[in-house]
Amino acid sequence: MPDKPLILVADDEEDVRELVCLNLEQAGFATTEAATGLEAIDRAKKRLPAAIVLDVMMPGRDGFRTCEALRQDPVTTRIPILMLTARGQTQDRIAGLQKGADDYMAKPFSPKELVLRVQGLLRRADPGPAQPGFKIGPFEFDLANVKLSVLGEIMPLTLLEFKLLHLLATKNGAVVDRETILREVWGYSDQARTRTLDTHMKRLREKLGGCAEWLQTARGYGYMLKEPPAS
Repeated sequence: MPDKPLILVADDEEDVRELVCLNLEQAGFATTEAATGLEAIDRAKKRLPAAIVLDVMMPGRDGFRTCEALRQDPVTTRIPILMLTARGQTQDRIAGLQKGADDYMAKPFSPKELVLRVQGLLRRADPGPAQPGFKIGPFEFDLANVKLSVLGEIMPLTLLEFKLLHLLATKNGAVVDRETILREVWGYSDQARTRTLDTHMKRLREKLGGCAEWLQTARGYGYMLKEPPAS
């Protein structure tokens, strides 16, 4: 029997951890817990979880800084992260996504929805069967290992960032509308969540540096990957 997917639940409130773990275990997951940000980082590096449910308001190191640290470490950079927090204002959600979170839920929360969100994260994180890679411009996609090389250098992308860039790369320079991107990469097309797409696109451009010019915006419609015009 295959091992159950392990979910790391990081929250300084014991009753919240117990509630989240109980519902995840009933849905067929294994769980491990952390009460602080530093403990979450340590546990994630010692035994890589399939996903992390991460609180923001924790002592010592908050969830934003913890998420950022996890994304900067090559060992943990690809782990899907769901932020679960009482700080549900728009600016807090944007801050979490900018630090590298893949999804965001506000407290109080529905345990059933949380389980569905975690399941969605794992579906989107699954690279599927091994496939050959392909190259476009400065980008070389290794689909079997879910890695991107830019001008011959490996670029540390999260799984969602990889899928976002790969989707645009397969459209031969055509514009991909926001609804299609949200549906294909995130698994939903809720227009209220377009800030999620914009935030990930901003972070992706920052990582691509000088090659970010390939990512072009069709204002009010969507995005495309296309060779920039010669200056």
